[in-house]
Amino acid sequence: MKGSVLIVDDEKDMLLLLSRIIEEDTGNSVTTENNPEKALVLFEKNKFDLVILDMKMPGMSGLDLLKKMKAVRPDISVIMITAYATIDTAVEAIREGAFDYITKPFQRERIVLTVEKVIKWKNIVSENIALRKELGKKHGIPSIIGSSGIINKLIDDITQVAPTTATVLVTGESGTGKELVARALHQLSTRKSGPYVTVNCTAITENVIESELFGHVKGAFTGAWKDKKGLVTMADGGTLFLDEIGDLNPLMQTKLLRLIQEGEYKPVGSTHTQKADIRFIAATNHNLEEDIQKGTFREDLFYRLNVVRLETPALRERREDIPMLAHHFLKKYSLLYQKNIKGISGRASAKLCTNDFCGNIRELENMMERAVIFCRSDTLDMADLQMKNEDHANDLSVLDEEILKKPFREARDEFMLMFFRQYIEARLKDTRGNISQAAETAGIQRQYMHRLMKQVGLEAEDYREKGREDSQPQLL
Repeated sequence: MKGSVLIVDDEKDMLLLLSRIIEEDTGNSVTTENNPEKALVLFEKNKFDLVILDMKMPGMSGLDLLKKMKAVRPDISVIMITAYATIDTAVEAIREGAFDYITKPFQRERIVLTVEKVIKWKNIVSENIALRKELGKKHGIPSIIGSSGIINKLIDDITQVAPTTATVLVTGESGTGKELVARALHQLSTRKSGPYVTVNCTAITENVIESELFGHVKGAFTGAWKDKKGLVTMADGGTLFLDEIGDLNPLMQTKLLRLIQEGEYKPVGSTHTQKADIRFIAATNHNLEEDIQKGTFREDLFYRLNVVRLETPALRERREDIPMLAHHFLKKYSLLYQKNIKGISGRASAKLCTNDFCGNIRELENMMERAVIFCRSDTLDMADLQMKNEDHANDLSVLDEEILKKPFREARDEFMLMFFRQYIEARLKDTRGNISQAAETAGIQRQYMHRLMKQVGLEAEDYREKGREDSQPQLL
């Protein structure tokens, strides 16, 4: 996909040269402007993919224009071009958010390669955002929330696997979101317009599971007074999600194996074989390799299911996502129970990040729902969480001791996460939710402030009605 490029340079000959190179060699559309002030107006009115700025211009320098553009759109990619190259100016341009820095006289190939690299990167980012929006559609699949490396890797794997017809085995502890992964695989597949059918292998009793799966014909057994379609028939042309496949009894494992291998099955009581066009996704919290050794799970079925394996991480393996998840559940249940709760205190957030959550996301969601119900102020605090050792909630040494018991890297990451949240929260309170001012008082770029806020699950709107009387950071 081609992009749009804005070139700003006070030399018209340079504008002509650059626009010709970019249009002829990359195929991208080009807009030129020799006046920095007019260029800023153009930039604000149009959604350019890339801006190329000359460093030295009358009236407004390229560096100043870079700062103004970044204030409008922090994600914009900018290439700086100058004949006065020094280490200091290069460092300053990169520090202010420039994508790259090219010196005059430049080689044509350098310009072309740099522009193509930026446009390609922008396209990848746009595709990723589109996929994430697809994952978060209300009328499709629930969001997969998190920005940790392990979650980003899982989302990347889902988007890679989803368009294929491969059978997928989703493994992980209870409460880690295995069904969310299954729904994502269906929603991003070529079968998304087809049915998505779930079979809970634990909930259906052994004596009726065959009938539930494959259906039955009239008179097949006592009570079968008419033909009944099974879940396999309902899933034809779509996806069949076999939840808790490790609990399936041996007889049904054999019949399921035939269905996956041959695409064939027989309704209970029927002598006629039927065909099914189905994409299979299975999930389990069992260690199926151990079950095979015990003789409770068929090895051949395991290999049929385990074509692609996706692991949903335990919440303790992605603690950096806890603030974001907690904030999501806070908003969800505040709306449900009509509560005006605007945020989570630093103490409560820190305590959440130190909890192991054996029940994973399900346990966190239940805790947040309960906390919202009992919260009596506009900020959810330690007492509302009703966690163990809450009598020591305000005791810094207790939390320190808990962290000190953990491996160094894990302890460091948890402590830094607590610090970042408290620090950013304090800046947002001081500036009443003004992100630009908060970034300025912190001495960091606005884009970096946005990134930190996303990482720790804070939103500016939650602080826009709070005054300085509430601006002091809370101790852990």
